[in-house]
Amino acid sequence: MNLLTESTLTSAHTRPYSSSHIGRTKKLPSYRMDLRSFSEKEYNKFVTLHTVKDWSQLKWKDIGRPYEVKADSKEKTDWESRHQKAMDPHTSWTYFNKAFHEWFVKDVPGELASSKHDFFKELKSFRPGEVKHTIGSMVQLHLWNYVHRIQDGIWDPRGKRALFEGIDIKKPRILFLGAAEGYEAMQLGAMYPGAEIVMVDYDEYCKTTRFAEFPEAYPFLGENPQTGQSKVYYKDDLSIEYIVNDIRSLDYGQEFDIVLSVGLLEHFPDEYKHEVADWHRRFLKPGGYAILTTPRNQVRSKVYYRIMADVMNHTYRELMTVEQMGLYMYESGFNILRHGYIKVHNGLVCQPR
Repeated sequence: MNLLTESTLTSAHTRPYSSSHIGRTKKLPSYRMDLRSFSEKEYNKFVTLHTVKDWSQLKWKDIGRPYEVKADSKEKTDWESRHQKAMDPHTSWTYFNKAFHEWFVKDVPGELASSKHDFFKELKSFRPGEVKHTIGSMVQLHLWNYVHRIQDGIWDPRGKRALFEGIDIKKPRILFLGAAEGYEAMQLGAMYPGAEIVMVDYDEYCKTTRFAEFPEAYPFLGENPQTGQSKVYYKDDLSIEYIVNDIRSLDYGQEFDIVLSVGLLEHFPDEYKHEVADWHRRFLKPGGYAILTTPRNQVRSKVYYRIMADVMNHTYRELMTVEQMGLYMYESGFNILRHGYIKVHNGLVCQPR
């Protein structure tokens, strides 16, 4: 094979989508590829923006407090039983990141077929314990398939773009706090070309596995700065530095245009939420933007976190409404510029007052 042909095949494998695929979507074994934008009808169905007109008038007695998820994973309860103490936050995140990542890399159709085969095998054996375990695994797989591959509710590129669009900024410097695999910062990098991204997580596994194994072939829909038209970006198109460190130990100053967190605020009880807000303020340039998302408080989210408890629930966790999320940040000294909710997430764009 000559080098040109080999290079062409490698490029086609790692960068399989181009401008000709914009507007298309496809279910792949582990995730959904989605290069669509919302039509006006879909936008109004899947994106709800600006439900609060005046944040200064919003009161906790009117909106209530977040819903605390209390269905702990078996790994957490077993660890605490062995050690006779509460699982510490670092251990909790280590367990969570490994459990969650294992689901992102699953060949879901293949595993569904395998679990169906195992179910009938165990059923014939008349072993109730094994049958019960297999049924539980099948329920989790079907739920993950629906939430992640069919609905694309976890990454939700169209919804995230709807929440993140309209920021008046060029070539931003972006800091992602608690970055995990880094998805949302990469989406922002495609939307605001020329971005310099710094990802931070204190679990090294996030850098060496979750981010490292994020699919090179995943396409992000963004903007071509030369034409103003849509363009497909990939992970290796983006300028990314990944740092393993505790957020509280970072020595950056006010040097970022955007400070981003995804699923961070809801992991802290009320007495610590102002500290989380301060982490966003601490690194922002004057006039910079804090962008946050949290899981929504809705019935289907409660069902999801109960069924997927062994995968998701190693740490303190809340489900919020966008009003609750926004009021925490408003009371912490931020003006809410843009807020809304999508399939399973709330989102805020805000600035320090």
